[in-house]
Amino acid sequence: MMNTPLLLTSFLDRAKRYFPNKMIISRTSETKTHRITYKDYVMRTHQLADALTKLGMTKEMKVGSFAWNHHRHLEAYFAVPCAGAILHMINIRLAPEHIAYVVNHAEDEILLIDGDLYPLLTPLIPHFKTVKKIILMQDNSELPAAPEGIELYDYETIVQAASPDFAFPLDLDENTLAGMCYTSATTGMPKGVTYTHRSLVLHSLLSGLKDTLALSEKDVIMPVVPMFHVNAWGMPFAGVNFGITQVLPGPMFTPSLLLDLIEQEKVTLTAGVPTIWLGMAQEQEKKPRNISSLRLVVSGGSASPKGLVQKYEKEFGVPFLVGYGMTETSPVVSLSNFTSEIEQYSEEDKLALRVTQGLTVPLIETRVINENGEVPWDNTTMGELTIRGPWIADEYYKDARSSEAFKDGWLYTGDIAVMTKEGYIRITDRTKDLIKSGGEWISSVDLENALMSHPAVFEAAVVAMPHEKWQERPLACVVLKDNAKATKEELLQFLEAHVAKWWLPDEVIFVKEIPKTSVGKFLKAKIREEIDVYLSQK
Repeated sequence: MMNTPLLLTSFLDRAKRYFPNKMIISRTSETKTHRITYKDYVMRTHQLADALTKLGMTKEMKVGSFAWNHHRHLEAYFAVPCAGAILHMINIRLAPEHIAYVVNHAEDEILLIDGDLYPLLTPLIPHFKTVKKIILMQDNSELPAAPEGIELYDYETIVQAASPDFAFPLDLDENTLAGMCYTSATTGMPKGVTYTHRSLVLHSLLSGLKDTLALSEKDVIMPVVPMFHVNAWGMPFAGVNFGITQVLPGPMFTPSLLLDLIEQEKVTLTAGVPTIWLGMAQEQEKKPRNISSLRLVVSGGSASPKGLVQKYEKEFGVPFLVGYGMTETSPVVSLSNFTSEIEQYSEEDKLALRVTQGLTVPLIETRVINENGEVPWDNTTMGELTIRGPWIADEYYKDARSSEAFKDGWLYTGDIAVMTKEGYIRITDRTKDLIKSGGEWISSVDLENALMSHPAVFEAAVVAMPHEKWQERPLACVVLKDNAKATKEELLQFLEAHVAKWWLPDEVIFVKEIPKTSVGKFLKAKIREEIDVYLSQK
């Protein structure tokens, strides 16, 4: 067999050859939307690679991006790695000290920054140790004064002056590093994860399988998950390879804007975290749009409540799919698609599996293990989820903490899970978020999902609070829907039908907002801090 390398350059060649007239719809500001053909997109990508090379980009150099979802970011997704360098997608929602850390730790030398985000970075630039050049991605060509020691450029100016005939190197190995992201740490500094051409190609092909996302040229995809977070779940790469029309929502989008884009561009698949879908559901109820083009909403990053799934599938008529992954896994590990056997289940039993993290995808291996070894598939016995496969990291980038997570060829995720009898993964908690009461474990995730199935509850987060007798007991923080009412007693009575009585929270606190991480997950460390203050005042 021919030993042809798996490289992202082949995606660009295919898009230009077979799908030159397909479109990328890119919103770059409140007033500016670009409609670019794949033919022009590929040309601009070659021009960007040429421009960056002339500015000093070399093989294995780190080029950071600090940007929203738009065509310029998509051009960087390919121009940088196809030229042999490494694109470091910087999470714009990290704390300032974490942004400075990841830029320095990655040793970024060139930064591609959205014009509207540049003011966020200017105070940090003096702390960047390796950055030499900054390129502003913007619709106008005006440049502010360059910071001391930094060369400042306008993206469009350098791209237009560059050659569309730039030739990507032919000697790239498929194991060449192509991209990197850092985890959004809740404690300590973020950890770096690198991706290779091979891993990204294989991960992209996975998303075209019928039993995963079934992406194809006929789709119109709108990744709401940010391009600065785990490769936007691989959708931009797959979109270019399959010649898919891509709708990139750009900066400061709202539920209203997302629904408008779905209606106007006839989006068939969109992906993001549950917080996005909760907000869109509220907006759709207030002002319905025609979203009948959607064949799938993909949700990940945190648990999706049953009520949310039912809202989309029963009220809106849109299939809703839950997935699981991490920065370390590129990210797709599992998806809650139904097998033919499960299609015969009752609606209630199917819903119970739909909100799990799903069935492990092809080429990936998963195990749930505890002190007794691999757990039985009984939907009860808990253990830590471990993973291995061709798009799973095998270490953190230059980080001594690798030994904590990578052991014997497996990634130890820190997620506590059970396996259903069908082999579906159901995450019950993070190792540090499990509640141990009287020697028995209580799943905060199960309690949160049960609470969020109450019609008055918008969001709920459950954490442990100290208890003299039982060691720990659950405490629930609840955000009610607009104009909804509920009491502690009412919610506890509702919970009795869903969980064991000894799981019922000792306290229910009603709050306006639940703190979240930069990628929309509940920030339980912050919640615990605020709870400690609350309890000390009681």
